[in-house]
Amino acid sequence: MTESDGGSGDARREAALVDAFTSEPMAGNAAGVVADADGLDDEQMGAIANELGASETAFVRSSSEADRRVRYFTPTTEIDLCGHATIAAHARLFETGEIDAGTHSLETNVGVIEIEVTDDGRVWMTQNPPTVYEIEVDYDRLGDVLGVTPEAFRDVGAALPVAYATSGLPFLIVPVNFLEHLGDMSPDFDAVAALADEHDAAGIYAFTFDALGADSTVHGRCFVPGSGIDEDPVTGTASGACGAYLDHFAAFSGGDTSNVPGGDDAAGDAGTPDEMVFEQGHYVDRPGLVRVRAGAGDGGAPIVGGDAVTAFEGRIRVPESDDDEIIEV
Repeated sequence: MTESDGGSGDARREAALVDAFTSEPMAGNAAGVVADADGLDDEQMGAIANELGASETAFVRSSSEADRRVRYFTPTTEIDLCGHATIAAHARLFETGEIDAGTHSLETNVGVIEIEVTDDGRVWMTQNPPTVYEIEVDYDRLGDVLGVTPEAFRDVGAALPVAYATSGLPFLIVPVNFLEHLGDMSPDFDAVAALADEHDAAGIYAFTFDALGADSTVHGRCFVPGSGIDEDPVTGTASGACGAYLDHFAAFSGGDTSNVPGGDDAAGDAGTPDEMVFEQGHYVDRPGLVRVRAGAGDGGAPIVGGDAVTAFEGRIRVPESDDDEIIEV
């Protein structure tokens, strides 16, 4: 909804902060949501994202190719896809009655993807068919980058390698042996950004099977300093990429990939569970859960799902395109 309170440049838009991958406010990963972003230019969307201060803000716009379009901005830059902001945006639209339960198409910078909203408001996001391949990284260097002993990678690395994985947004996937080592990480964020950039990745997603919850498959941490996010609390795009990684390398059948074909049947042949639960955010006091169905979509695409809850709603003042003044909430 667009409103004007009078005066030049005094238009306002409805805005919300929505906590994704949780059913409790002040947990999970907060995303800004502007449900009516038609007419906003890049400068205005960037300014709003910076003012809201969430790791990403979803700007919902009209589309000629899908039911709607979303563009995603961090406080410093636009990114092509964001899982938690997609979940948050559709949960918010469902909560406010803008959309009904069912299947919806969404135009993003990486193409049109499918969104399903259940009757109870859980949102499922079908990501893109994945690309996964092993990369060579020296464990001593990786230890320096992530601020942890290289022994955190050596034994688990015998079965599972460090790899590039993407299902819409690329990450370096790093397996870690114990939760203690994952929690001890104190990354050099400049070095994280440099290593990710070397491999054309957005950041690093480190995970361990040594999870906290009895029903959890892995515990993850995600570092994306190149996009202005030192540590992302709960990450849908990285969880989808990691799910594709686990399936690709047959993590649940001992790591033998020789009999794992691509396509829709890969998950079953790899021994991958039909649905995995990824826990994340505990080390930044924003715990959340991401549900991942590896290989469940067309072309072996992962499907990522979760709950969301609105923590804040109001109106935000939009500056003129050439106005550098601070936006007021």
